[in-house]
Amino acid sequence: MITQKPLFSWIFRRYAGLQLLLLAIVLVMVFARVFPLEMQKRIVNVAIRFKDYHSLYLYCALYLGAVVLAGSLKYLINVLQHYIGHKILLEIRSRLYDHILHIPLPFFRRTPSGMVISSITSELSTIGDFLGGALAVPVVNLLTLIAFGGYMIHLNPLLALLSLAIYPVEIAIIPYLQNRFNRLNRERIDTTRTMSNHIGEVVGGMQEVHGNGSYTIENRKFARFARELFRLRYRMSLIKFGIKFVNNFFQSLGPFILFLVGGYLTIQGSFDLGALVAFLSAYEKLYDPWKELMDYYQALQDARVRYTRVMEYFHVEAEAREDRPDRSPARLRGDLEVSGLVYTVDKNVRLLDQVSLDLPSGGQLALVGFSGSGKSTLAMVLGRIYNYDAGQVLWDGRELKRMSKVDLVHNIGFVPQHPFIFNGTLMENLLYGCEALDTVALKETAWDGGGTAARENAPQSSRVPDRETVLNMILKVGLFDDVLRLGLNSTLSARRHPELLPRLVRIRQMFYHQWGEELEDLVEFFHSDRYLHYTDLGCNLTFGNANRHIYEPPHIAEQPLFQEFLTENGLMTPLVDFGKNLAQRTVTLLEDLRDDPFFFQKSPIPPEELDLYRELVEWTERNPLSPLGPVRRNRLLRLSLRFVAGEHKMVALPSELEKKILEARPLFREKMKRKDPEGFTFYRPTEYIGNETILDNILFGRLKLNRPGAVEKVQDLVVSLLGREDIMDEVMEIGLEFQVGSSGDRLSGGQKQKTALARALLKNPSILILDEATAGLDNASQARIGNLLENEYRGKCTLISVAHRLDTVRHFDAIAAMKAGKIMEMGSYEELLERKGIFYDLVHGS
Repeated sequence: MITQKPLFSWIFRRYAGLQLLLLAIVLVMVFARVFPLEMQKRIVNVAIRFKDYHSLYLYCALYLGAVVLAGSLKYLINVLQHYIGHKILLEIRSRLYDHILHIPLPFFRRTPSGMVISSITSELSTIGDFLGGALAVPVVNLLTLIAFGGYMIHLNPLLALLSLAIYPVEIAIIPYLQNRFNRLNRERIDTTRTMSNHIGEVVGGMQEVHGNGSYTIENRKFARFARELFRLRYRMSLIKFGIKFVNNFFQSLGPFILFLVGGYLTIQGSFDLGALVAFLSAYEKLYDPWKELMDYYQALQDARVRYTRVMEYFHVEAEAREDRPDRSPARLRGDLEVSGLVYTVDKNVRLLDQVSLDLPSGGQLALVGFSGSGKSTLAMVLGRIYNYDAGQVLWDGRELKRMSKVDLVHNIGFVPQHPFIFNGTLMENLLYGCEALDTVALKETAWDGGGTAARENAPQSSRVPDRETVLNMILKVGLFDDVLRLGLNSTLSARRHPELLPRLVRIRQMFYHQWGEELEDLVEFFHSDRYLHYTDLGCNLTFGNANRHIYEPPHIAEQPLFQEFLTENGLMTPLVDFGKNLAQRTVTLLEDLRDDPFFFQKSPIPPEELDLYRELVEWTERNPLSPLGPVRRNRLLRLSLRFVAGEHKMVALPSELEKKILEARPLFREKMKRKDPEGFTFYRPTEYIGNETILDNILFGRLKLNRPGAVEKVQDLVVSLLGREDIMDEVMEIGLEFQVGSSGDRLSGGQKQKTALARALLKNPSILILDEATAGLDNASQARIGNLLENEYRGKCTLISVAHRLDTVRHFDAIAAMKAGKIMEMGSYEELLERKGIFYDLVHGS
């Protein structure tokens, strides 16, 4: 197991050849370091003493050559050892990550994700840096110390012994201080991990923090961690600088002995001046390898602490790694036999107790019961997400524990209540299970030098369905409309979809021609000579979209070119005054309603900025005649630019200001053409707007969101036009390329569940396990999924479904009612109601 490998075992695992090369370079470099000392001695004793210019030039040239050679070799050594270090780090990370992926799921139920992340990233980085020079650094510096020390003894044994005598004393002190540093470092690592876990937990539960206003509580918790971390780091710094003080003190003590004794011997004539110069240089250079050895010792202790902590943390027996069997993956029918099944946690808590049941292939079984009855646990055990402790689970007569993982993933589709959606595109998430079918069956071999598993006999994506199959599946599970909306609300790249842009412009013209008058109450269409009441004031003025960051809201308010334009056209003062009026009115009305987000929907000031504008209003009231200054002026200008007349009803837009904005609109376009032609994309009926969504481009306007049913009606008309113009498939493909965000946070709960259902069904499994997989769907979507499973998968796929809504399991072949980890009764819907047992109580809510 990787967690049992010693730290230094990684050094020679794959890089023996490079390590030998390093040693050879080290030997040459050590000679190149000592050689200049002899040249110094000869320059003084021979060239200068006898005024020999030829010798002076020769010795200086040899000195310079040796210095250049030593520096070049040192550079090469650094490059090699860092290359080795990064390769070792890559291998450790990859091997450890692979081990973590195979750790049984219960480990992650009790392990904060922050601890796993910090261990793989920051903790291992330091270890990799150390291992790169774990061999070269001590060898280089030990050989350098020996070479310099030997040369000093060659020059004067007595003086050398006196100079070197201080080092044994330092060797006795440094390890004592280092051990204390190591203890504090271990505490620091544990505290940092705990703090990382806490921060990750708070970020994940930020909705609860905001909902309860528990800012003080969380600040108090964080402060405890921060104070403890401060204490540990401060004590570590005291010891660290103490070690440096000891090093510096003894380093300064050496020259004192050297000047005292060496000077005396030189005055007496028993030690020539050239030898003294060379000796001084040798002693001065002796400090560098000594210091590097001390640093190496500290790095070694730190790396050992970190490595031990990381490997101890993940020292968990991973699930058995099974090579691909010498056959194609088995295709199970789905016959299930369970007898005496027991599953325990914490060694003595039984979550499943003597569970037994039978289900023929193609049958449908519902697991029901009160919360904590064990129904979800049973579903995960039957799919070998959890490994059971006793009893027997047979699929087609084969013991589940002995079945290959390859066979299981090719036959079982699993959909949890809260499915995980990975960062990436929607299509990547839909195909995740199918692509895994290809990779999981690959035979694992030894790790290559890149730290990734070498694979054999890779199939050519044989299980990945084509686009038509994917579109058909998302239609079946009710995800079609969602994907279409995602496509309509995506922006297009002219580089990726050049042929699509003119077609969408043509559809825009058709849409307006056919429904423009009819939809005037629902859509505010762009007209160059009209003020747009459902678009912010800034966009009304520019009548276009910014192509540069500096022109985007809110940065445009501080942009000198834009401010110059406002001043030239007499708009700066009225816009700032309007912003002041907005701020005063909003602060007055919403000061006591800051905790109710509903009222802020009609305000251009969000709740988090209310205090900022309240202070600004108070300042203007105290200083009515004082100039605002650029900061306050820009803040008010920014506020007025975000004003939307059709939504922000607290203040009316003055008609005179509206007129000035319309007059300035073409002037702004002309100024940008002269000063920065690429800065904006202006709204033109015949051109596609690159920064707008497909829907907004077709509308060439803004939806009036305060009109009930506006979104649905307009989208339905757009969709009908897309279908008529045969452009629906392109928009769907764009929707499938939608980036779902971290953990799928850009999707709704229902969209996540439908995505997970489609992902499982695209595998075409013979066994489907659903753990309340439709709990987040509306009634119509649930009915759609129920009909799909009933009409298309009955008899073809064995279905095990954990159900909370009991009306969804009426047509199941069997229902198992559970309590306290046991199946208390099992039968059809009508049979269980007639028994008037647990299921009857569940149905009637008793």
